[in-house]
Amino acid sequence: MRTVVLRLRRPILPWSLLLLMASAPPVGTARADALSAVQTLRAGGCGGTVPLARPLRRSAALERSAAEWARGTPLAAAAAHNGYGEPPEGVHVISPAASLLEVLRRSECRVLTAQSLREIGLYRRGEDYWLVLAGVGETAAAHAALPRPTPVRPAAPLPAAAVTAPAPLLAVRALELINEARARGARCGRRVFAPAPPVSLSRTLAGVALGHAADMAAHNYFEHDDLRGQSPADRVRASGYRESLVGENIAYGPKSIEEAVQGWLDSPDHCENIMDPRFAQMGIASASGRSVRHGLYWVQLLAEPRA
Repeated sequence: MRTVVLRLRRPILPWSLLLLMASAPPVGTARADALSAVQTLRAGGCGGTVPLARPLRRSAALERSAAEWARGTPLAAAAAHNGYGEPPEGVHVISPAASLLEVLRRSECRVLTAQSLREIGLYRRGEDYWLVLAGVGETAAAHAALPRPTPVRPAAPLPAAAVTAPAPLLAVRALELINEARARGARCGRRVFAPAPPVSLSRTLAGVALGHAADMAAHNYFEHDDLRGQSPADRVRASGYRESLVGENIAYGPKSIEEAVQGWLDSPDHCENIMDPRFAQMGIASASGRSVRHGLYWVQLLAEPRA
């Protein structure tokens, strides 16, 4: 269970999220703002920082659980009263309706966009929102009927055909898009960046980017730190590249380099990496996912070489 108490003076919404909100179907209840915010975050992958997730279904049992939780019943007990054998995820947020999307994006986005979630129940009282979320088969009856889980074997390495470093023309196009943005200057959330010098392509950084993209695709995860706990800077250093500063942008799902770069520019943190004037070189690569995730994993590395 998570409780978040955050207040913003005014909403700060990335344009990509505003567009998703505009296309979301209307829900005719007082909880529409909270449900729309959750669906927007899942549809947009938290602004392109996590894999996209399918919309959640409204659940009457979870709605009752949320209402009981709001009245002071512990969430686990409220869920049990309504037939859930395992405690669902719970998020309690205090926020003006106009700021709710940004509050959830900043504080609970990874929880709300978990791939395992399928249902949601909501309860609102003024500026307090109680959100209860669960996966498929978590009711007591369904849980009892589930077969015992079988051990999960590690994913086999990706076949060579599934791993794709951008062809020279694609890498050149990526460089062109990045340097156009740096030449213009940009607003990244609240920060305004003046025009920055162009970056150049690095074959070493491209190789490191490809290795991380392929690893995420092969093992079905989406994080900056890899499964060995190595950070982007650790991987760059291990390649022999002598760095002073390293930044990494990752994305899952874009089908083109234009879409990937635009998604990063629309996300304040990713945009700041692209516009940082200290970076002088970049590498970019993608790998095709397998299993339940078939989209492209994109990795962009930016670095300042050590003098």
